[in-house]
Amino acid sequence: MNTTNRVQLTGNLGSNPEIKIFENGNKVARFSMATKEEYTTRAGEKASDTQWHYISAWGKVAEKIESELQKGSFVSIDGRLVTRNYVDNNGQKRYITEVVANEVMLNQKAV
Repeated sequence: MNTTNRVQLTGNLGSNPEIKIFENGNKVARFSMATKEEYTTRAGEKASDTQWHYISAWGKVAEKIESELQKGSFVSIDGRLVTRNYVDNNGQKRYITEVVANEVMLNQKAV
């Protein structure tokens, strides 16, 4: 059985990308991204749901993000989901799921 881990998101950056350069010269960009779904409730009222996503990108994709994107940029992301864990300051094990982007496209908002 062949499985695929692929995520596509379109939304706005919630923060300016944070760029980190490692000793070996590799670069990572990290930022938050909001996606918004608008719908009509059973009562006929308009409503919306905003979801926040953590995004990271490496190498040339990180370089593109660093030079082209800022808070509020409207982008499409193609990537994969990755779950990792860490121990917080209180010694508790925490989990985080993020999208590792392999392609980022700056979009123009539709009017």
